[in-house]
Amino acid sequence: MHALVTGATGFLGRYIAQQLLASGARVRVLCRREDAALASAGAALVQGDLREASQVHAACAGVDVVFHVGGVAGIWGPWRHFYEVNVLGTQAVIQGCLAHGVRRLVYTSSPSVTFTGADQCGIDESAPYAARWLCHYPRSKALAEQAVLAANGRNGLLTCALRPHLIWGPGDRHLVPRLIERARRGQLRRVGGGRNLIDMVYVENAAEAHLRAAEALVAGSPVCGQAYFISQGEPVRCWEWIDTILACAGLEPVRRGISARAAWWAGWACEAAWTLLRLPGEPRMTRFLALQLARSHYFSIERARRDFGYRPRVSTADGLRRLAAWLQAPAPHAPSPAHLPQPEGRT
Repeated sequence: MHALVTGATGFLGRYIAQQLLASGARVRVLCRREDAALASAGAALVQGDLREASQVHAACAGVDVVFHVGGVAGIWGPWRHFYEVNVLGTQAVIQGCLAHGVRRLVYTSSPSVTFTGADQCGIDESAPYAARWLCHYPRSKALAEQAVLAANGRNGLLTCALRPHLIWGPGDRHLVPRLIERARRGQLRRVGGGRNLIDMVYVENAAEAHLRAAEALVAGSPVCGQAYFISQGEPVRCWEWIDTILACAGLEPVRRGISARAAWWAGWACEAAWTLLRLPGEPRMTRFLALQLARSHYFSIERARRDFGYRPRVSTADGLRRLAAWLQAPAPHAPSPAHLPQPEGRT
């Protein structure tokens, strides 16, 4: 296998690249900056930006499969930025695949493309895209996912999209560090009754799902042109899980709370202030974030189990032990390929 991974300096992208290298695949990575760890592990680095179509097209030359993981995430920011990186960048990847005869494209999407603000309890991939959007990220991911799936079968290209939910584990620079930082500052508040169920996925499982999906992308496979939810397969109480994450860092559980309604209005007020006053950074609360923290959102992974044999190999308990060890280490860093389970039968 000769693979291209976009966004390989990010959390999930790095794990995908490392698992590919561990399997013996040739790996090229498209990233905006040099990365000594990936280079020393054997990846061929190509510097480029998803917003530069010519750079993206060139990176696709000569590879068998593209894992398009790169993109911009977040609950706040201008639509133009999300659109240029997530939508136009994905269209550039598709065009690069078509121009260079790439046979397989696996796109990293998000379950939020179906999030309407209501509870989602065990829904499957038949759930429609949201009709209205509370932030730009899920809207841009939905547009990009639709483009990837529509490209299936064009010029011999086979495509699929994976929707991993709340990726966590050693090496995370966003979700877990943000929770810990806010807890240390006394800024975390339990939103709602605290009984809502959510899905999440350990990063090694999310990465392996991408490799398995790529293997299954062959002519006539049910994977072609489909989207898949990816998780641990066992929903957890949102705030109990957050408390467990905090405990891994030696912190106390969240004590104070706010009603879901109050959080929603606080989010509305923050959004208005940031928009009118053009404040820097992102608001501490938005309507989208309030609903994500207060509602249940967990998904069936039966289609992924059936179509390409996805199984979360690392249990939630084992993942938490690994996370705690990483958080408590003197100098946390992203695991090297030697620290990752060796994938079986991937060449």
